[in-house]
Amino acid sequence: MDQVYADRLFAGEVVLITGGGTGIGLASATEMGRLGAKVAICGRRPEPLREAVDELESQGIDAFGASCDIREPEMIDTLLEAVLKRFSRIDVLVNNAGGQFPTTAEALSAKGFQAVVRNNLVGTWAMTHAVANQAMIPQKRGRIVNVIANVARGFPGMIHTGAARAGVDNMTKTLAVEWAMHGIRANAVAPGVIVTSGTKQYPPELLDSAEKANPLHRLGTAEEVSHLITYLASRYADFITGQTFYIDGGASIWGEQWEVPEDVPQYPPYPVPRR
Repeated sequence: MDQVYADRLFAGEVVLITGGGTGIGLASATEMGRLGAKVAICGRRPEPLREAVDELESQGIDAFGASCDIREPEMIDTLLEAVLKRFSRIDVLVNNAGGQFPTTAEALSAKGFQAVVRNNLVGTWAMTHAVANQAMIPQKRGRIVNVIANVARGFPGMIHTGAARAGVDNMTKTLAVEWAMHGIRANAVAPGVIVTSGTKQYPPELLDSAEKANPLHRLGTAEEVSHLITYLASRYADFITGQTFYIDGGASIWGEQWEVPEDVPQYPPYPVPRR
């Protein structure tokens, strides 16, 4: 990964990244760690976390990893106790953990909808609330970066995560105002389709369609998203709060997201205008 920012930019700071064992989370941990941060990562699967910590430490980064399901408040408290015991503070929280699966709205079960919302919205809130109250508010300083998704024009094919991520977008704006008095900034990044290990679960034709519909005719990389997260987590962005930054190659402003058939039913039956 190319170094974009000044050496030791995060010296003396502690960064906590959820979903930090792979993809965007690991790329962000690596970038901020190389810039001097002490890094704590968490996720549900122990094996990727162990591999990620080994990889970070091999680069001279002071890293800590622990399993945590952000849907479980008790596990969040256990994680934060360990992180604060190890590093004494938390300066940056990157809410990157999340999960979803492609589905049409009519095929989505209530259980599936609730599971994704519980993880991507409720879990994000639970982690944010705990970190703020246990670390950032007492120290009168903190930076929160929420990783959401390209939901500017809805999210056809993923209504569950679209609803959840839109909730986090609003939460980001609300916390930016409420917690400004505590010296806390909150921003969000909204990636488009990014090539990571997580995209392997999606059908190839879906990724091909996303690439063709993108103005730049390509997909993004985890490192590109990491550069933006790192900026928002740094002192360079101290006058930015409550904003959502789209990093999607222009997909949010152009392109066909969802194929709509020609024979859309009309009710009541309106006459079709002749052209």
